[in-house]
Formats: sequence, structure tokens, C-alpha cells
Amino acid sequence: MKKLKLHGFNNLTKNLSFNIYDICYTITEAHRKEYIAYIDEAYNATRLTQILTDVSKIIGANILNIAYQDYDPQGASVTMLIAEEPVEPTGGTQTEAPGPLPESVVGHLDKSHITVHTYPESHPHNGISTFRADIDVSTCGVISPLKALNFLLHTFESDIVTIDYRVRGFTRDVSGKKHFIDHSIQSIQNYLSKDTLKAFEMIDVNVYQENIFHTKMLLKEFELNNYLFGTGEDALTAQDAKMIKERLRREMLEIFYGRNFVAQAELI
Repeated sequence: MKKLKLHGFNNLTKNLSFNIYDICYTITEAHRKEYIAYIDEAYNATRLTQILTDVSKIIGANILNIAYQDYDPQGASVTMLIAEEPVEPTGGTQTEAPGPLPESVVGHLDKSHITVHTYPESHPHNGISTFRADIDVSTCGVISPLKALNFLLHTFESDIVTIDYRVRGFTRDVSGKKHFIDHSIQSIQNYLSKDTLKAFEMIDVNVYQENIFHTKMLLKEFELNNYLFGTGEDALTAQDAKMIKERLRREMLEIFYGRNFVAQAELI
């Protein structure tokens, strides 16, 4: 690919933001509390810091500062300021292809950050518990943060994922011409691995003229035992299993489509 000769530093800001949802059914109040405690331990601030540290290695960044916090009663946050590494980027960092899992990719970065916030939550009445992680990777420079997407999706167990990628601002070439994007992109899906593409239903909503790209993902496979915490399907009556499946499916579709369903027919 022909390199773009720039005047000074590449000032484009590339922002990847996405939400990952894990859905679970907890039959008793004790199971609900155990699930929230399990999530809080599995994705505490120390574990999240390690995940973001791995992301910084993938995109070739130096870590300048880390702030992290576990919250009471639940949840955690990590914010990481990052800057460029003093190395030349390798070829292919701008191509539409899945990122590493997790071999290193290097590139110039500055005035950049990575953040994650977690939100364990439960429905007050119907047994549904959810875990949401909000992740933001923002970079200035030649590399797209989409190169870290494949790694992050394989790190978190997820049933629904919503992804937003936007290139903002502009940079100038040596002749003074503005460039509002410095790489070709047709879809976020082109940055996902084959196993992810196979496992999820996906919808794109892209505004190419504004350099805005949006992809929603819903896990295809639905095995009830994967969604039960503290029990198994063999311990349920056929009627209870049917009811739980309907509740779980409704929760997943409402999150995926971003609206509440008021009638069972809307779920079909």
C-alpha cells in the first residue's frame, strides 16, 4: 500500500467503543448473589488492568498511567493513558483483517487512552442477571484500534456485542490537503476472526460519508445449560425450562434491538 506523506504528526483520532453483554438465569436469590460475586471476581480491576495491558501491547503502545478501582457493591473501572512506541509500524496495520490473538502489532500513537467499565446487574423479579462491559480504545496515529477487537472479543464471554468505530478530525499531507480518514474500511466485520463471524448474527449500520461504522452481534447458539447459574437443565421441569428459555431469549433480543417488547408476538 502506498504510504501517505504527512505534514507533521498524524492527527486523526480513531475511536473504538463497544459493549459486551453476558446473560445468565439465576433461580434463587442466593444464586443471583453468587453470580454477581463470581463476575466481580472474574473481572475485577486487577484482571481488567491485565487485559488492557495486553491490548496496549497488541497496538504497540507505551503505558503512561493507570487508574483502577473496584466498586461496592459491584463493578470495576480501569483507565489507561498510552503513547507511541519509538518503533516504525510494520506493514499491513491498516488492512481490513482480524487483529492478533494476541501477537504484537506496532504503530505510532499519542494522546491516546484505553478504558473499561463493568456493570453486573440483575432483574428484580424474573431471575435474569446480566454482565455488561463497556470498552473504549482511542488512538491518534497510523493504526486503527480495531486491531485489538479480535483479542478483546475472545477475552470476554459474550452473548450480545454492540460496536462503534469512528474516525474524527483530519490530518494534512505535505501539500496541505486535508485527509479525514487514512485507511479503507467497508465494515467492522472484516476485522473479526472466522470463528466469531460464524458464531454470531450481525447487523451493520454504517455512515460512510461521516466515517461512522456500527455493528451489532447476537450469539446464534442457544444451549440452556450455558445460561443457568447454580443449577442445570436436568433439574428443571419441561414447563420451567420453556419459561426460562423465553425469558432469556426476550432479554437478549431486547438488548440486541435496543427496545422493550410488549407482546410475545414481537419476539418471533
